[in-house]
Amino acid sequence: MSEPKVWLERYTEGVPATINPDLYPSLNDMYNEVFRKYKNNPAFSYMGKKITFGQLDQLAQQFAAYLQYTGLKPGDRIALMMPNMLQYPIALFGAFKAGVVVVNTNPLYTPREMLHQFTDAGATAIVIAENFAHNLEKILSQTSIKTIILASAGEMLPFPKSALVNYVVRKVRKMVPTYTLPGTVTFSQALKTGKRTLFSPVHTGPEDTVLLQYTGGTTGLSKGAMLTNRNLISNVLQFNAMGGDILNHLKNPVVLCALPLYHIFAFTVNALCFMYRGGMNVLVINGRDIPSIIKEFKTHRINIMTGVNTLFNALLNHPEFSSVDFSGLVLTGGGGTAVQVAVAERWKQVTGCDLTEGYGMTETSAVSTINPLGGHGRLGTIGVPIPSTDVRIVDEEGNVLSAGQTGEIQVKGPQIMKGYYNQPEASAQILKDGWLSTGDVGMMHEDGFFQIVDRKRT
Repeated sequence: MSEPKVWLERYTEGVPATINPDLYPSLNDMYNEVFRKYKNNPAFSYMGKKITFGQLDQLAQQFAAYLQYTGLKPGDRIALMMPNMLQYPIALFGAFKAGVVVVNTNPLYTPREMLHQFTDAGATAIVIAENFAHNLEKILSQTSIKTIILASAGEMLPFPKSALVNYVVRKVRKMVPTYTLPGTVTFSQALKTGKRTLFSPVHTGPEDTVLLQYTGGTTGLSKGAMLTNRNLISNVLQFNAMGGDILNHLKNPVVLCALPLYHIFAFTVNALCFMYRGGMNVLVINGRDIPSIIKEFKTHRINIMTGVNTLFNALLNHPEFSSVDFSGLVLTGGGGTAVQVAVAERWKQVTGCDLTEGYGMTETSAVSTINPLGGHGRLGTIGVPIPSTDVRIVDEEGNVLSAGQTGEIQVKGPQIMKGYYNQPEASAQILKDGWLSTGDVGMMHEDGFFQIVDRKRT
């Protein structure tokens, strides 16, 4: 097998036009297969601690059993409010196994934002990093949350490192404000209880909502996009079809995960897509901690990295970054916000790896377009539609525009959300005849590449 960079130069386009969105009935079916296939391979790495796909499967089932023990039923909502810690994937796949709908929550939310999201979603349970428990205390009585599971930075690590990390976080850095929340359990306690509890398997269907992913709400209250099994399965298959040859060549890729998993980009691309190919995600608890990211680059032979423009720029401007060995890096994916051409060019110069930009939003399960890999992309564009996805440009009256004309970007495909939770009017405004109005203004070039030029709706 040749080195990735040598092989990458020979990459040619061979992406299928469509995927089968009904290949798996549910995410549980998809990832039960993944857990079996890669049982002994590492799935996540966190502060030097690795867990295999088999261990993740076992721990997730213990967590699912605990959720059933507390009385949660399929369709109930559980908020996950923590940075990139090992507890996140365990809780995520445990919730899937129990048929409980995940409500991703930004740990930096204010109590007011937490209250809106928890009450809007009807959350009755939460896994929350202890650093943010004081904010939950302020609004708990106004919510329906009865089950509170506290996660700490060190608890999943082996002793004595677990105690040392928690001591530093709590006592030295004083990152855990005082709180009073009666009746809570630690994540470790939940797993121990779940281990002693009989788990009853739950079956969900393609159109069942498994994730309530809230939009930014920059000019108003955020809305919960209802993402189904079929939506997320489709996006995993679409993404992997775009990078299939590269991912096939990279057996069990090592993926740097500095972006927060509670955000739709890293949630789908890191937690779902790369896991589907047996990749190991190296979790960085604080994506703004540039030295920690560089340390992971030096500890692991990173093959893939996802990020946003500000992260790439910060890395490039750090004096130690250029000393990293980038020989294993074959795919860098940028999204979230536009990647600046100057940053992409410098990234290529420093790392030798193309910075590939894609486009999507919460309502599209993350990904709608990607620049073709292997040097076939074009800087300054968001690439071309992924398989089974149509993208068009329309004017104010909804008329389809020709190449070179500017208008609103609309997207259609199996990854488009079911709608906004409890918001039929807002759903009807943005979804018509299967087409999602993105609120972004763009144009299509003659060769089918799309480009964003402005933002219509904020």
